[in-house]
Amino acid sequence: MVDYLADAINTIRTNEHIGRRECTIRSTKLIRAVMDVMKGGSYIGGYEEFDDRHVRMMKVSLSNRINKVGVIKPRSAVTKNNIRDYESRYIPSRDFGMLIISTPAGLMTNKEAKEKGTGGRLIAYVY
Repeated sequence: MVDYLADAINTIRTNEHIGRRECTIRSTKLIRAVMDVMKGGSYIGGYEEFDDRHVRMMKVSLSNRINKVGVIKPRSAVTKNNIRDYESRYIPSRDFGMLIISTPAGLMTNKEAKEKGTGGRLIAYVY
């Protein structure tokens, strides 16, 4: 079994640590949605997709603002009332970093989920 999201996050974390300006990862709908959320939080500069033979790939431009990023496994269900518990578990301090949550309205940050009053599944964290 292959987890493309975990591989992509690990590649981004490694290239950020090395100090590279861009990296190449495999592209799926979930990874694209996670990259959009990270771009909205200005943790990455942007991305562009391209085809490499039969595989869809994306080139991610890094902004060197990521201290730590990771995938949350197992993907725990979170309600609107206990988002704060998971924030204290995965994010080091308040207003520093974000959780990425899969909700019925699409992927969003923990702040957006609290504002909309919705829950979902935890996908990743970044700070």
